[in-house]
Order: sequence, then C-alpha cells, then structure tokens
Amino acid sequence: MASDEGFRLSKQRKVILEELRKVKTHPTADEVYDMVRKIIPRISLGTVYRNLEFLSNRGLVLKLGAPGAQKRFDGTPEPHPHIRCAVCTRVVDVECNISIPDIPEECTSGYKILSTNVEFVGVCPQCQESQQ
Repeated sequence: MASDEGFRLSKQRKVILEELRKVKTHPTADEVYDMVRKIIPRISLGTVYRNLEFLSNRGLVLKLGAPGAQKRFDGTPEPHPHIRCAVCTRVVDVECNISIPDIPEECTSGYKILSTNVEFVGVCPQCQESQQ
C-alpha cells in the first residue's frame, strides 16, 4: 500500500497507526508494542521502535517528551497542545480551543516544518495528591 508521500505503508505501520489513533493516552513505544502484539503476535519491539521513528519523521505521528524522558507517541498529528506531568511524565491533550501559531516561511531557516509541538509542564492531580 503506497501513501501520498511516496513511502510504503506496510501492514505493520498501518496497525501501529490504527492502534495509536484508538487511544488518547500518548503511549510509550513499549505500550504501543503491547497493543500491536495483540494483532501481530510475532512483531518485535525493535520493529515497533523503527516504525514509530519512521512515522514520526514523516509527520504521521507525534513524538512527545522532554530530553532524557521516555518518549510518548500521539496518533493525532494535527497541531494541538499537551500537558506533561513533571513527576510521572503522563501526557494529556489540552482540552481547550487554543490557537497554535504558524511559523512564517521566512523564519524557518529553510527547514520543512513537519509538525508543531506545544507542551505545558506541570504536576498532574494524582501526583499533587501523593505529594501532600
């Protein structure tokens, strides 16, 4: 199966995309692996990692996470903001209608923009409660 961008959307990539788009939990690669393995039992963790990277590099999924933190993935590549807990690293979508600015082409230094990531960092309600 070919895509509009000229790369092959293999069965593995298609299943990874479908599973990511079913959830709003922003799973880690290990969690995606557990989800996909129910459909493709013989898939390897390395294959899931490589395909998530492939899909992320092409703007089909978002890769989220601060440097040094475990990466999480979002099957909704359209620009939308997230909130990440600084304690447990859980990520949720911002459920308010906030406009995300576009960067003018003359400010991109020649880069082709694939995605936009706006991330707020805070402490989630569960971690606030456990800190008291």
